[in-house]
Amino acid sequence: MNDARSLALHVLNKLNKNDKTLDNLLEEFQKDLLLSKRERSLFNAILYGVLRWRGKLDWIISHFSKMPIKKTKFEIINILRIGLFQIIYLNRIPVSAAVNTSVEMAKHSAGKQGSGYVNAVLRKASREYGKLPFPDDLKEPGYALSVNKSFPEWMINRWIKLIGKSQTIELCDAINVIPPITIRVNTLKTNRKELLNRMESDTRNIGPTVHSPFGISFSNPKKSIHEMETFKNGWFQVQDEAAQLITMLLDPRPGDSVLDACAGLGGKTGHIGQLMKNSGKITALDIDKNKLDKLNSEMKRLGITNVTTVKDNIENHLISKNYYGHFDRILLDAPCSNMGVIRRNPDVKWKLPEKKLLHYKRRQLLFLNNLANLLKPSGIIVYAVCSTEPEETEEVLKEFLIKRPDFGIDNNTLYLPESSCGLLNSRGFIRTYPHINNMDGFFSVRFKRIM
Repeated sequence: MNDARSLALHVLNKLNKNDKTLDNLLEEFQKDLLLSKRERSLFNAILYGVLRWRGKLDWIISHFSKMPIKKTKFEIINILRIGLFQIIYLNRIPVSAAVNTSVEMAKHSAGKQGSGYVNAVLRKASREYGKLPFPDDLKEPGYALSVNKSFPEWMINRWIKLIGKSQTIELCDAINVIPPITIRVNTLKTNRKELLNRMESDTRNIGPTVHSPFGISFSNPKKSIHEMETFKNGWFQVQDEAAQLITMLLDPRPGDSVLDACAGLGGKTGHIGQLMKNSGKITALDIDKNKLDKLNSEMKRLGITNVTTVKDNIENHLISKNYYGHFDRILLDAPCSNMGVIRRNPDVKWKLPEKKLLHYKRRQLLFLNNLANLLKPSGIIVYAVCSTEPEETEEVLKEFLIKRPDFGIDNNTLYLPESSCGLLNSRGFIRTYPHINNMDGFFSVRFKRIM
């Protein structure tokens, strides 16, 4: 499979068939991606573009299709989405090419009848989509925004209630723009100035981040990240600026004993290691052995030597009692809805039901309570989620403090660099938004064990 459109269709169909995330699927297909640079660029544009604008594309398709979308095979709907996305958003692709390639894909998926249907819908849509009367913003503000900005209506209504209509529009617009690539310099091997100089020829629009002293942002790299010599040499990790702030809030010190409780692939583990200057001990815990194996490889690339990986389950109290009262600092980057990172993972908005937020809240509280006993007296635990939703943020914070009076919020800017102190609010937590801070949506708070 070596053409962009067919591969994009394959990934979109896989997303419909199972619960895997886009990131998981792209990792699976990585070895099979035999695309030229041009085809890879088109593949990314179509795949992410269709997922960003799926709601709006479906609304348009529904006006030109005699068959309701819900009664149409998802393979055919995905072909229509791919074709219509090219017609509306990719100006360099002729309409005829967008239609013809979609018809060819339909022939393989649904034969002559399916290809005829795709041809008819796309040709009519290409001529008339600009004349469609979109929903009235005054009569149905939530529905109108959900169509125009391409989000589930429940998300739009929720955000209007929480932050108001004008900010909801700004938030949606920020999420729908392709974000910059942000990396964190590995100070064990280099510094930000040197890395900026070395990467200038490989990228465009490169510059230092505003709030993190370790961050660099850029766009349009001339080669993939993994092909860059600076990456191969372990000079940086890919990490959004908001995620970098979390480890700075933790403020791990050389010689500390630190637990990275949901370590995953090791983005924050690497940051902890560089701040500790390879002194002390980091325990990287996760339930997924495959992730821990990749984490070990990542630490080797970065030159971090003080990490021990442990496969364990926080949720079921399986953490060894040997760790009780053991750690100076704990980072809980908790499993969450991922609603704060939709601009990088647009599949989230179509897979997440609103009722799932309460499920995440219950798990987050359970994780926090189970980990609290592992701290030493006066120890620090930082709770973080890539979400700004109340259920996963203030409500977790409030209920944890009620249940655990031996903890309090450590509202102090001494452990943050001057450049990011302004992000810590008077209530003692950091919350970032794409439309306000040009970062992913994150929430983090620092608790101290006071008894």
